[in-house]
Amino acid sequence: MIPPKPAAREGRVSLLRYLRLFRSDILSAQPEKLYRAWMAEFRTPFFRSYMIGQPSLVDLVLKERPGDFPKSDRVREGLAPLLGNSVFVTNGEEWTRQRRIIDPAFEGGRLRQTFPAMRDAAVATLARLDARADGSEVEIEAEASHAAADVIFRTLFSIPIEHEIAAEVFAAFRAYQREQPLLNVAAFLPVPRWVPRFHSRRARASARPIRELIARLVRERAALIEAGDAPDDLATKIMTTQDPKTGARFDEAEMVDQVAIFFLAGHETSASALGWALWLLAASPDWQEKVAADGRRLGDLGEAPFSAISSLKVTRDVFREALRLYPPVPMMVREARCPERFRDRDVPAGSQIIISPWHLHRQSRLWTEPDAFDPARWGTENGKACQREAYIPFSAGPRVCPGAGFAMIEGVLLLASIVGRYRLEIVEGKRPVPVAHLTVRARDGIWLKLTPR
Repeated sequence: MIPPKPAAREGRVSLLRYLRLFRSDILSAQPEKLYRAWMAEFRTPFFRSYMIGQPSLVDLVLKERPGDFPKSDRVREGLAPLLGNSVFVTNGEEWTRQRRIIDPAFEGGRLRQTFPAMRDAAVATLARLDARADGSEVEIEAEASHAAADVIFRTLFSIPIEHEIAAEVFAAFRAYQREQPLLNVAAFLPVPRWVPRFHSRRARASARPIRELIARLVRERAALIEAGDAPDDLATKIMTTQDPKTGARFDEAEMVDQVAIFFLAGHETSASALGWALWLLAASPDWQEKVAADGRRLGDLGEAPFSAISSLKVTRDVFREALRLYPPVPMMVREARCPERFRDRDVPAGSQIIISPWHLHRQSRLWTEPDAFDPARWGTENGKACQREAYIPFSAGPRVCPGAGFAMIEGVLLLASIVGRYRLEIVEGKRPVPVAHLTVRARDGIWLKLTPR
């Protein structure tokens, strides 16, 4: 089955035309040749960009010499109103310090402790869907967003999405998504830091209430920690973890920055992957039945143990394949600190190095039937080649997403739970079209029909 893929740009275009296409959708702005290129160069009057698709070059940048290729400052330009100085955008010692405090919260043992909160969110998701699963059309991407946000609030702050502040954050974040531009002027022009960043008034206005609400949650949790009454969740773990080198903890402003990226990364990316996985299964009845069988293995969902996740092998392969075809973060940007030479081509210092999971995951030189939905490529059912070194939905190397294991458990649990409970059907005439905004989403939503099994 060949799922939806945006049409590639045809022919050469002017810089102005490219910027307009890029702002509308970064995926369809690119030419078809990038799906088979080991490297491509893009020049503007202001800087040079190099997209790399050769696995050895990707490993060099992300794994072997990450310090020589820090995250580009251009990454923060569009997201600064929301993310501040979070771990997603920092570099060097500041980033290292932040990771020393954050990483312990996502270690293997902690995942077991957060599982009951994920399970409760899955139970609540099914309860909401029960009222909609009557064969009528459901915009499943919105439901996936609701479920993912519920997981984040339950695991981070021990509150459900129905909690007053959680509900306000969720609503404010949806407004931010609608107003957040993928590209602003400062992302393409080498302007000094003191020059205003031209974020739209609506983008700034929609980011402000999110940060104010998160600050309320952080202050309330700090008070509970001080009183000795705080629940043992991710927020408490992060706020009480001391930097092993300095003994310092995150202050309130720093914690607001980190919670903002946890919500963005943990909610937006998980919702994207889950929505696409559900559509892929609706379009592939055979695989849907295999995942439904996994869902039945969970038994009483409210009592399912953490060990049940290891038995959901087919669901895990389906979720991996959904992340391959629709990586939530389609492109990553690094900057060359020093002059380099890639594939016999000089790369000047300051050049932007683009690593595109979207193109890498569909590289025709690396994958068998790269555009096809085939979860079997992750197992041994048909022996098809699986280029795992070209698979980076959560990045790779030291900057790999600290919540990658968390996301895999959450995604597999929600996918098996939903498909085990409902039969999914595609809606004729509403084939989703992938576009890249904050993450890879469907232009007009993902519509399915759900009926009880």
